[in-house]
Amino acid sequence: MKPSVYIETTVLSVLTAGPTRDIVQTALQQLTHEWWERRSRSFDLFISDFVLREASRGDKVAARRRLDAAANLKELSVNVAIETLATRLLNETRMPSKAQQDAAHLACAAVHGMDYLVTWNCTHIANAVLIPQVQAVCLLAGHKCPQICTPQELMVNPA
Repeated sequence: MKPSVYIETTVLSVLTAGPTRDIVQTALQQLTHEWWERRSRSFDLFISDFVLREASRGDKVAARRRLDAAANLKELSVNVAIETLATRLLNETRMPSKAQQDAAHLACAAVHGMDYLVTWNCTHIANAVLIPQVQAVCLLAGHKCPQICTPQELMVNPA
């Protein structure tokens, strides 16, 4: 059985973004493409309706590229347990109230027992200050928090 990975919207955005002169964004794009092409098949990949809604926003051409990239990924259901955990994450961690979607991604991955949540959102998700708080809230709510990481951190073959 392959490890499960929740693909957060920023990964799809970086994966499908056009060329840029920003060297940091170019590096993230290269790392994301490398992970997607070389390593993603080693995992069972999942998204949620939260991802699809975010991916469909903005420029129509860019949105179509993001949705096309997500087309063959398995979709996790959204339920009351996810909404409840997302609310707890916002209330019991230092996540700001504007991070509702980020809390929803974390809650969805935790409630569905994902092994990993992959993201480039290092402000509210892959944040070293917030991760221990998120882990504690998930545990208190009866859910194992997924390993939160970037695509770069999943480049090594899993054991």
